[in-house]
Amino acid sequence: MSLWSSLPPAEQVLTEPAEDVSIALAGEHDERADLAAYRRARRRSRTRRLATGALGLVILAVLWHLIAMLINDPVFLPSVSQTAASFAHYFGRPYPAQGKPLWYDALTSLRRILIGFSAGTVTGVALGAGMSASRVARHAIDPVIEVLRPLPPLAFIPLFIIWLGIGEMPKEVLIMIGVIPIMAVTTVAALDEVPEDLRLCARTLGASPRYTMLRVQIRSALPGILTGMRISMAGAWTSIVAAELIAATTGLGYLIMQAGDYLNTALVFSGILMIAILGLILDACLRGLLLLADPSRRR
Repeated sequence: MSLWSSLPPAEQVLTEPAEDVSIALAGEHDERADLAAYRRARRRSRTRRLATGALGLVILAVLWHLIAMLINDPVFLPSVSQTAASFAHYFGRPYPAQGKPLWYDALTSLRRILIGFSAGTVTGVALGAGMSASRVARHAIDPVIEVLRPLPPLAFIPLFIIWLGIGEMPKEVLIMIGVIPIMAVTTVAALDEVPEDLRLCARTLGASPRYTMLRVQIRSALPGILTGMRISMAGAWTSIVAAELIAATTGLGYLIMQAGDYLNTALVFSGILMIAILGLILDACLRGLLLLADPSRRR
C-alpha cells in the first residue's frame, strides 16, 4: 500500500493544494529568473553596441587626425585638435564680426527644424490617417504624394523666396514639404499593419470611426510612425542647411557658407560637428518616444 493511499482523506485534501501552490511558486520563480536573464542579456547587448559605436567614432577621429597631419594643410583639412579649438573659440564668439556665435546659429537652425518638422509631421500623419480610413481619399491623395515625394525640397527654394520672401516662413515651409510625403507614406504603411481585429473590436464595443482611428489604430501604429519621423528628421536637416546656405543671415548653414568664403575650414567642420550633435540628440529623443510607444522594446 502506498504512502498516499494510507493518508486519511482530510490529509489528502490538505496536501493537494499545498503541492499545487508549490508548483505555481516554482513556475513563477522560473519565469522571474528567465526574465532577469533576458534583461541582463539585453543590457549587455546594448552596452556592446554603444561601445562598438564609440570605438568606430574614435577610429574615425584617429584616421582624420593622421591624414590631416600627413597633408599638413589646415585650409585643406584641419586636424581634430584644430577643429576642436575652433569649435570652442567660436561657440561664444560671433563669426563674422557682425554675425552671431555658434550657439546662437545652432539654436536658430534648431528652432526652424522643430517648427517645420512638427507642422510637417502633424500634416503628414493626418493625411496618412485619412488615406487609410477612406479609399476615395487614398486614390485622390496618393498620386499627389507620389509626385511630390521624389522632388528635392531644394528645388522649391526660388519659388518660396518669390512667394514668401526671405524671412522664416519659406525655410519652415521648405522643411514641411520634405517631411509631409515621408510621414504620409509611413503612416499609411503603419496603419495598414494594424490588425483588423482591433478595429472591429472597438467598433463592436460602440466606438465611433473617429475614436477608433485616434485611440486604437494610430496608437497601435505609433512605432511605425515614429520610425518615419526618424527618417524625416534627417531630411529636414538637409533641407534647412541648404536653405540657409542660399537665403539666410543666421543659422548653421549661413555660418558654414561664411566660413568657407574666408577659407576657415576648421569652422566649417565645427558647424558640421554641431549639426551632427543636434541630429544625434533629436534622434535620441525620438528613440525615447519609440520606447514609450512600444513597451516590448523596454523589457
